[in-house]
Amino acid sequence: MNHDSSSSRRTTEYLRQLSGGLRPGTKLPSTRSLVAELSVSPVTVQSAVQNLVSEGLIETRPGSGNFVAAQRPKGKSDFSWQTTALGPAHRTSQFGSIMSSLPDGAIALHTGYPTSELVPLRLLRAALIRSSRSDAIEVRPPAAGLPELRRWFANELAAGSRRGGPAPDKNDVVITPGGQSALSSIFRALTARGGAIVMESPTYWGAIAAARQAGLRIIPIASSGSAAPDPESLRAALSSSGAKVFYAQPHFHNPTGYQWTEAESEAVMEVMRDTGAFLVEDDWAHDFALDSTPKPLAADDADGHVVYVRSLSKSVSPSIRVAAIIAKGPAMQRIQTDRTVDHLYVSGFLQSAALDVVTQPGWHSHNKQRIRELRQRRDDLAALVTKYLGKETITRIPKGGMNLWLQLPDSVDTLQLAQRCEAQGLLISPGPEWFPEEPSGQFIRLNYSGPQPERYEEAIQILASAVKSLSDS
Repeated sequence: MNHDSSSSRRTTEYLRQLSGGLRPGTKLPSTRSLVAELSVSPVTVQSAVQNLVSEGLIETRPGSGNFVAAQRPKGKSDFSWQTTALGPAHRTSQFGSIMSSLPDGAIALHTGYPTSELVPLRLLRAALIRSSRSDAIEVRPPAAGLPELRRWFANELAAGSRRGGPAPDKNDVVITPGGQSALSSIFRALTARGGAIVMESPTYWGAIAAARQAGLRIIPIASSGSAAPDPESLRAALSSSGAKVFYAQPHFHNPTGYQWTEAESEAVMEVMRDTGAFLVEDDWAHDFALDSTPKPLAADDADGHVVYVRSLSKSVSPSIRVAAIIAKGPAMQRIQTDRTVDHLYVSGFLQSAALDVVTQPGWHSHNKQRIRELRQRRDDLAALVTKYLGKETITRIPKGGMNLWLQLPDSVDTLQLAQRCEAQGLLISPGPEWFPEEPSGQFIRLNYSGPQPERYEEAIQILASAVKSLSDS
């Protein structure tokens, strides 16, 4: 098989070079002569010819042979009509730096997804095989998701209750194709276009983008990374703007890493109840708790003020775009309607595979090993930042998640810093993309879940050198 593949590539490349040196319309050697010259089979030659026909380099004339194809002139398109047709653009954020491709040899401290060593690949491969042999591969799943998977998410949330409140059930759960899709649906379902939504500043760039794509006005509320938003400031932001939705990440906040205390959580919930508002609780890092156990606010919410989001895309695999929204009352009905209209349903095959992974005995042992590895990576990276940039640069050592949030001197433009680092083979996430409005300082986010932890010191040396050059300029 490998020999056949090599012969096909060699033959294709030979014909590509040959046709590239000839004028359009020139006849190419016959299959018989190519078989003799290249010592390959007629099937290999025919396959190579078809490859180049699909590329537009060769044309086949039945009964006459193969010829160098005439190259179509590259015309100039006129898209000016679209300017008028499209009208004003909605204000949207650019994709966050975590979506940037990784150049060869670069050090990735910008990523938002764990490297393959931290993903349960063995469990996943086995789960995909089992799912492919089940009816999940051919049967349309319920619009809300597989009942067994919805029940698993409900049980996971109930396990985080502090006070043993009313447990959610599978009817409170809808499956979505990833956490980003979940946020988009929630924002559209709970807030009309042109309405307001309150967000911490800084916060997850994807939530900022989803809110703007939904046509919402973002009301930022300061979050220094050392405390949850001030309850009275939150109350004022909701009241003055008319917003009925507050998006937050109480557990291992992205990007700052902060986790709300129990007292802070209760103070925020009191504001939600008093103002009749929804808290969208993004529990993105539930499976990445390193030194603290997350206790979701939704687990003890009896009256439906909390709309909860949890995704498996980071913990199971970036290829398994499966997440859940847990909500109660009419809010869930609106969210379910939006999800069905937007996506109809999530692949039953992927849902089945995700459920298989998280219900295997090996899932818990994998998580324990992953937490040990992430804790070590966090501590190693933090130690190097302290060594080369100073301890005061790190805003906090997070108890979970995958990120360090650094504050740099005011003289350092972090957008320029990211460009200089990238030129030297280091990718970082600059602070401005994490703020819905103007940044409150010069920040960057470093992710310690990506590949090549053995290059951390090299990375921080590059970073420190770039910081110094910008500070001195």
